[in-house]
Amino acid sequence: MEEFFGANNYIISNRKIAESCPSNIALIKYWGKYENQIPANPSISYTLNHCKTNTEIEFIADDQFSVTTFLAGKSEVKFAEKIEKYFQNIEQYLPWILKGKYIIRTENTFPHSSGIASSASGFGAIAKCLMSLDAAFSGKINDEFSLKKASFLARLGSGSACRSLYKGLVVWGETKEVSGSSDFFAVRYPNEEIHADFRNFNDWVLLIHEGEKSVSSTVGHGLMNTNPYAERRFQEAHENFASLKTILKNGDMKSFIMMVEHEALTLHAMMMMSEPAFILMKTGTLAVINKIWEFRKNTHLPLFFTLDAGANVHLLFPTTKDEEKIQAFIIKELMPHTQNNGVVKDVMQF
Repeated sequence: MEEFFGANNYIISNRKIAESCPSNIALIKYWGKYENQIPANPSISYTLNHCKTNTEIEFIADDQFSVTTFLAGKSEVKFAEKIEKYFQNIEQYLPWILKGKYIIRTENTFPHSSGIASSASGFGAIAKCLMSLDAAFSGKINDEFSLKKASFLARLGSGSACRSLYKGLVVWGETKEVSGSSDFFAVRYPNEEIHADFRNFNDWVLLIHEGEKSVSSTVGHGLMNTNPYAERRFQEAHENFASLKTILKNGDMKSFIMMVEHEALTLHAMMMMSEPAFILMKTGTLAVINKIWEFRKNTHLPLFFTLDAGANVHLLFPTTKDEEKIQAFIIKELMPHTQNNGVVKDVMQF
């Protein structure tokens, strides 16, 4: 993308920048990618509010490039190596980036291994810091273009991170259903096309399993390269986008629930049909899903779920007059299936 290449008229100086970026939860899933973090299908996500990464970058102008990182106050050498490689990969877009030493301090407001995408919020926060530094060195205003470029840069660190730069419903991946959508950066889904019923949502994450996942997202994406059902899955994502556009417009909650749950289960089905195959759900995951279905059948209340590539369950439910009934059910019936009575409570950010 030529518009994102940097100029050379920078005045480099020591700086300290702090930024924050939330995580997001995809409704239509991105699963499978091409070289340079290009998604195999479009995705759409809700941006969270409370679950975020807070990052401070101290830049010291120097001929020797280096990165030191601290996660929640603890030195992390492997993460520093990952960031060094990332900075080297994006030098063409930020020509000053290798002309100094970095001390990066970062921490999440949510537990590690919680089923909330820390790579999305983490790289989103780093990209925002980099664009703040870029604005300081170039004397340019940190404007809407800077946010767009931050989304572009975040994508190169972690694909889904590009969606975390914007509030509300956010689209990544070119689709004819959303004007201006791109494989290179995320865009906001137009608010005027979103029914009021979809603007205020809760996301309670049940911590079914708090350990490391059995397979990383990077490996999971790679397995789509040989998955015999991959092309059909990519086509289905486009079809689901067309359906979702109508659902979001007319406020069809029943169809929205069916779509979101189907997408979550499809992601896990793709993993089960890969070679090698992985089953990411745990016994507690399945128990929670079945109880949600039974609860919805008996009460007709809009409690439903989505999943990332792990065992933990994102419980989605709108802010309505029945919210207290749903919360009481979650606490009494679903919380016992968590590993340590763990839950992370968040809301969607508009």
